[in-house]
Amino acid sequence: MGKTVAVAIILLSIIFFGFVLISNKNKESKKPLLEKNPQQTYTIQDQAQPVDKQASFDIFTNGTFRVFTASMYHNLSEDVYIQADNPNLVHVKKAGITWNDFFKTLPFSLTKDCLITGSRETFCSTQTKKLKFTLNGENTPNALDLEIKQNDKLVVSYGD
Repeated sequence: MGKTVAVAIILLSIIFFGFVLISNKNKESKKPLLEKNPQQTYTIQDQAQPVDKQASFDIFTNGTFRVFTASMYHNLSEDVYIQADNPNLVHVKKAGITWNDFFKTLPFSLTKDCLITGSRETFCSTQTKKLKFTLNGENTPNALDLEIKQNDKLVVSYGD
């Protein structure tokens, strides 16, 4: 009888400690969505805030309106893109997207000084011709660095 009690106590102890061990592992594996940082504020981990903004853009080179109807320009990113039905309407789906972020998704190059088209035409600022950025009717040389906002209208123009 003494042996049976000793075996039962040992078995109950093993079951108890096994339960405690499993319970602690489950607590550690559940990461909270919100994590406290040193400034005593909370941040959301790895979740970019979705948005649904629209803005528009036009590009002119020496008075010629550039058209983006070719499929090579459409739906190239999940975060920011243009579509075939209105290729001058920018759809922004992620917070913090800048004009530069958008233009980097397209198959051409645009900096504050140069536009190089998909067909390799080059339009760089010179003493007589300038690449200009107009955002919502105002001359904005740093437009590429700005976050795209709802109903923004960007005009990029090259010429004299």
